[in-house]
Order: sequence, then C-alpha cells, then structure tokens
Amino acid sequence: MAALVGSYYLAKFNHGNGVQLGSVLGKRHGKVLVIGDGVVGFHAARALNSMGANVFQAGLTNSKVGLQKTGELKGIEYLYSEKKTIAKNCLDADLVIGAVLNKGAKAPYVVTEEMVKSMCKGAVVVDVSIDQGGCIETSRATTHDNPIYEQYGVIHYCVANMPGAYPRTATIALCSETLIYIQQLAETGVSAFHLQEISAKAINIYKSRITNKQVATSLNLLESYTPINEIWA
Repeated sequence: MAALVGSYYLAKFNHGNGVQLGSVLGKRHGKVLVIGDGVVGFHAARALNSMGANVFQAGLTNSKVGLQKTGELKGIEYLYSEKKTIAKNCLDADLVIGAVLNKGAKAPYVVTEEMVKSMCKGAVVVDVSIDQGGCIETSRATTHDNPIYEQYGVIHYCVANMPGAYPRTATIALCSETLIYIQQLAETGVSAFHLQEISAKAINIYKSRITNKQVATSLNLLESYTPINEIWA
C-alpha cells in the first residue's frame, strides 16, 4: 500500500513532481528510497521493483535476513543504513518510504527535517511508522479523510492505521495470523499463554501492571513495569 499511495501522490494533479514510478520503454523511471528491511520494507521494495522503479533499500540492522531478502530481488540496491547515506539518497528521491519499527516503543527519526528540506519539490514521503510516532521528523498523523499535507514542498502521507483503507483484506489477514493465539487463550487461559515465548511478548498489561518493558519506557512508566514471569512466580 505504501508503494501504491506513494506513486499516486506523485501525479501532477496531486501537486506531485509528475514522475511515474515504473518501466517506460524498457527503462526504469523514478527513484525510491525504502528505509527499513522488515516486513513492510521488504514488501514495499518488492512491489516497487515489480513496477519498474529504481529502488534503494536502507536496512537499519544490516541483518543477513535483509540482505538475503533483497538479494532475491534483482534490481534493488541494498544500502547500509546510516545518516549520511539516507541524506544523500533523499536529495534526488521521488518517493521516500519510512518503514522503521521499534517494537513496543516510539520509532526513531531516520529522516530529519533538514533532509526533507533538501528533497525535490513535489517529492512524496510515506511514513508507515506513524502509528509509533513516525520515523520522519516532519511527520504528523493524518487520517483517511484527510491523508496528506505539504511541508517544504514535499507531500507527506502519514495515515495512522493504513490497512484501514482496505478493511476486508486487512481483516482476513489479521484473523489468519491471530486465530491460533485466540484458540490458545480459549483452551488454556492466560496461565499457560504466558509460558509460550512468542505469546508472552504480546501481553502488555496484566493485573494492573505493565509487562512490556518497551511500552513502559515509551510511556515513562517504568515504575509500573513488572515482567510477566514475576507476576506468575
């Protein structure tokens, strides 16, 4: 979806720079910088690569998984994510997609206000991390009814809950991934649920205590934090 909305707002009638992301007469057109090599970053890069854009992906962790994923996609250039690299590639990027996730905590700013100022007029940024505060310094949350705004001549799309635009598909995907845990809760209750490493990480609050340290830190409520295993001890 980040690839699709980014491409849409580059259209001239949307005040974009008029660059179409895709293959034209056998040549790639438009430059996209995808920041993040997780699930969102991977799928955004794959979609844009399929469209025929020039795709650059900056991995925040430089993980082997990220390298392997993008290595499978011929045409994507993988970059080690650091400030100077991101700043350099923002200069001539038509679209920048921020796909940084710090689980349970606020996303870090990886695109600064100065970087946004340096971008071409009519360029577009899509901040998928806006649900966690945004990873682009000039981002502020928008809605599906009023999804964009311009700052420094750059179009910002920062809709919280982007999947809400396609609720039928989003619901199918969500239910498919969560049903197994709902069944586990129904069958065993929380007493057994917390013993599973993966499911235990999903418990944020239990018996009036915050059980996720990152959530407690981001809310400045570390005094209310207790590991789930200590509650059950």
